[in-house]
Amino acid sequence: MKGNPPRARHASEVPFDHYYSENPASELRVVSVELVLKNGLRMGFQSPSGVFGFGKVDRAAKVLVENARIRGKELLDLGCGFGMVGLALKKQNPSLQLSMSDVNQRAVRFAKVNAQQYNLVARIRQGDGFAPWTGEEFDMILCNPPMAAGKRVWMEWISQAPGFLRAGGSLQVVAFHNKGGESACRHMERVFGNVQTLVKSGGIRVYCSRKGVFSDEEE
Repeated sequence: MKGNPPRARHASEVPFDHYYSENPASELRVVSVELVLKNGLRMGFQSPSGVFGFGKVDRAAKVLVENARIRGKELLDLGCGFGMVGLALKKQNPSLQLSMSDVNQRAVRFAKVNAQQYNLVARIRQGDGFAPWTGEEFDMILCNPPMAAGKRVWMEWISQAPGFLRAGGSLQVVAFHNKGGESACRHMERVFGNVQTLVKSGGIRVYCSRKGVFSDEEE
């Protein structure tokens, strides 16, 4: 007796990886991308599938690199993807003590690959949100938040950020203003009591909040 023919799989049953998946199951593909900054810096990165920004230089991430306010030495790139933001800033500011993390194991793997190819020293850890950094404090936390993961996720990152910043430290968030950025800006002001827009670029904003009294003149 012949068995029944295999049932066709509905599209909803086909495995699909979000870039914020912990362990992507999709076939790995890797392409090279090049970041070119206004100051002439060029850096190549290995960009894997299943990770945010696959195969391209994300516009918002580039805006963050070019406009981040560097004050202090300890920098955390939260939700680092394949490492472009943190590593580009480390390349330009060698004295930075760089830490990076992402929930996506494939992202962490390739952030390490990209750091090694430039001999850049960084602590790179896998984990959800601030989980890898319990008990630590930083001078700067930079992130391009995973808006697609839902409001609860990125709001929690903002809410938790003061507990991982030294006095006077900053949280710097890049987002499209009309695609969640405006809400992120308002939440940063609620949490920190201050927020400033560092740059506006084609719908993209970089918002900055400081732990403590905000002063544009403070060093």
